[in-house]
Amino acid sequence: MRRLGPRTLRGQLTAGLVTLLALACLAVGITTALALRGFLMGRLDQQLTASGGRFAASLEHEAKPDADNRPDTRGQSETTFGARLLDGTVTQAAVVDDSTDRPLRLTADDRHALAGVPADGNGRSICLSTLGKYRVTAVRGDDQDILITGLPLHPVEETVHRLEAVETVVFGAALLATGIAGALWVRLSLRPLQRVTSRAAEVAALPLASGEVAMPGPLSDTDPRTEVGQVGTALNHMLGHVEDALTRRQASEERLRHFAADASHELRTPVANIRGHAELALRHNGPVPGDVRHALERINGESQRMTRLVDDLLLLARLDAGRPLDHEPLDLTLLILNATDDARAAGPDHHWLLDLPEEPVTVTGDAHRLQQAIGNLLANARIHTPPGTEVTITLAVGPTGVGVDVSDNGPGIPEDLQPQVFGRFVRADHARSRSTGSTGLGLAIVQAVITAHGGTATVTSSHGHTAFRLTLPS
Repeated sequence: MRRLGPRTLRGQLTAGLVTLLALACLAVGITTALALRGFLMGRLDQQLTASGGRFAASLEHEAKPDADNRPDTRGQSETTFGARLLDGTVTQAAVVDDSTDRPLRLTADDRHALAGVPADGNGRSICLSTLGKYRVTAVRGDDQDILITGLPLHPVEETVHRLEAVETVVFGAALLATGIAGALWVRLSLRPLQRVTSRAAEVAALPLASGEVAMPGPLSDTDPRTEVGQVGTALNHMLGHVEDALTRRQASEERLRHFAADASHELRTPVANIRGHAELALRHNGPVPGDVRHALERINGESQRMTRLVDDLLLLARLDAGRPLDHEPLDLTLLILNATDDARAAGPDHHWLLDLPEEPVTVTGDAHRLQQAIGNLLANARIHTPPGTEVTITLAVGPTGVGVDVSDNGPGIPEDLQPQVFGRFVRADHARSRSTGSTGLGLAIVQAVITAHGGTATVTSSHGHTAFRLTLPS
């Protein structure tokens, strides 16, 4: 369900201010209209009481040509209504105008309404079909009859309606002016909060996951006496803690990176010596016991695996340190062909398919590292899929860059492992078969190399289909 009304705090405050003012104007308008109506009604009642029913009493005598027998209209304003009731029946009714002797026709409803007016001298409002709304009072005459005198309500209602129209125009203009002024005032008052929001958005846009991060400076003009100032002060404290934590993390990463690089560099010589001695012992012409030869072969194999691990760690340490790569034009099509030939030789029991454009695709980068990244993807597909798996390498040029896809129809990668598949020392042994040892650094090297080239590495996988996609700037 969509939320009605403004969403921003500025809009809500402005709308609330205008709404409160509108309610206040409505209350003032209703109060003044009722007060004016009550005042004018009181004046009408006073006039009716002052007349004393004189005009209605003069209606007891039928109108004759003799002027002395005409109704008494002295002190009566025009449109004054008079009626005489005897035993609940209207006997005479007239209105003060230019000819008071004209007969006034009353309907049955009019006669019933007049008969229902109590003779207590208090004002009552009735509606006569021929005259409209009237304010009337009824008193008892000398002949046990009831004399009703009334004045029209039209002037009262016209005055009240005019007041309501004036108030509508005035209050509408006031609401419009208040809305504009209130929006400007709220905008000015919330300007410090906008600075807080901008600073928070600036921090959120920083790459905080890794690397050295330059945090923005603290906010100024944070008055602790205001709510916005308290938010700004809290944000400054939070930014200080975040900056301190990032500094500590960066220092720890630097120490770990230097350790990995130094350890990898120092391990290369002893591992190479172990491997050399093992190979030398295996080439001995004399008789070597079988168990000794098996042990030497195991030492040689493990030393080769350790050499690859040390090389991979050293490469990642150099990439993490931001060591510059070569940036030269290279034929990406040729790199894919060479990497596929190597993969086909290492995995002849897999089906290797190529989908390449007719024309060579040229990019700028480090040929050795890119071929290593593509080779790692092909080795990953070969190692972690069963024999007979179909692996397809696709090269395509798009509007945003060059894409290299390596897809297979193997068992797939578990869904919970996909977000961290490019992590270091991440293996999927429980989901894919592994015929040879794996350091768990191949895909980490792929992502590091592609990222160093300004590209991206992604993966999508489901049962029966896995696709790694490398995107490089064209």
